[in-house]
Amino acid sequence: MQYDPKQSIKIPIDTLTVGMFVTAIEDSKRVNLANAGRVPTQQAIRQLVKNGVKYAWVDQSLSVKGSVFKPVSDQPEVEPEGAPPAPIKRKKMSRFSQQKKASKIIREAKGLAQKILNQTFEGKSIHVDELDGWADDLIESVLIDSDALHCVSALRSKDEYLLEHSVNVATLLVSFGKHLNLPKETLKQMAIGGIIHDVGKIKVDDKVLHKPARLTPEEFEHMKLHQVYAGEIISTVTGLSDIARDVCLMHHEKLDGTGYPRGLTAEQMPTHGRMSCIVDIYDALTADRCYKKGMSSAEAFKILLSLTPFHLDRDLVYKFINCIGVYPVGALVELSDGRVGIVWTSNAAEPLKPEVKCFYSRKYKRFIDVSYVDVKHSKVTIERAIAPSSLEVDPTPFFDV
Repeated sequence: MQYDPKQSIKIPIDTLTVGMFVTAIEDSKRVNLANAGRVPTQQAIRQLVKNGVKYAWVDQSLSVKGSVFKPVSDQPEVEPEGAPPAPIKRKKMSRFSQQKKASKIIREAKGLAQKILNQTFEGKSIHVDELDGWADDLIESVLIDSDALHCVSALRSKDEYLLEHSVNVATLLVSFGKHLNLPKETLKQMAIGGIIHDVGKIKVDDKVLHKPARLTPEEFEHMKLHQVYAGEIISTVTGLSDIARDVCLMHHEKLDGTGYPRGLTAEQMPTHGRMSCIVDIYDALTADRCYKKGMSSAEAFKILLSLTPFHLDRDLVYKFINCIGVYPVGALVELSDGRVGIVWTSNAAEPLKPEVKCFYSRKYKRFIDVSYVDVKHSKVTIERAIAPSSLEVDPTPFFDV
């Protein structure tokens, strides 16, 4: 629903009070709210301030009685004559702006992944330079505010698994690499490797690729050929770095030499190759597939740890868990009071106490007014992580800011 500015007044965010009916907010430009309504708590106001909101539009007639409004003057501030120009500051983007940008990056990535699959299917060459600009945008987004990006990438569709998996592997590799303080150019090459890492599946029989049941031993052997096909495909790609090539061809290798396609051993696998194995398995475990429901992050972590030290690098698995957090941004959790929400903002200092965007109550079996709970400063605790498939309602609309 769009709101007419003439029916609302603009006030500074620091004069907003509980009970006022907000119709729109502004950081650097006008933004219409998806869920306009009365301000429920002081915490909600603090969250707006934290997100860089400067002004709010409020409807006086729908606000609680007794609200005191202090409208902003429409007259621009006049600089005194001869005053030195103010220094140019790089404004930190609000969560809304970051999430909007993240959505664009994810859309572009899916488009690129689809284009690569189409080119491969048609026997055309892949051009790495098409991925360069997107990889730079992805890295910038992760370096500035990875929370917004991970919240967007948490939205999954079973029908788009192959595209989303490629995008998520690329995103997670960049975040993981950032956590390990790897050089920016390495992050870029890992992103490119991530986006093309499953390109060989375009040559796998669709009946095997989309089979809604466990594969037979013969079908699994056929599925494993996607790595052989990938090797053949990327051998024709000019400009592909060794790092990107390793990410693409090593994500099914195992430290004990029992992986495929080459049966590499630990001594033959560089750090970025080992990282790709961890990230690929984690994203596959947490996604809905044609034959299974995705599991929670906590369940996936247990499986990753169970695969160490013979298949996966134990030290890197622990670092990966520390990187994305015990409760990753975009994950669903249930609080001790029965409320369910999305992990909205990470807390590096105390990973067990992130900020949660609550929207549903399992106690009362109904949707509730959206509220943001900073677990670090709350009496409630996180009771458990929830797999999206096990939640009785659809959380998708609440991933928007």
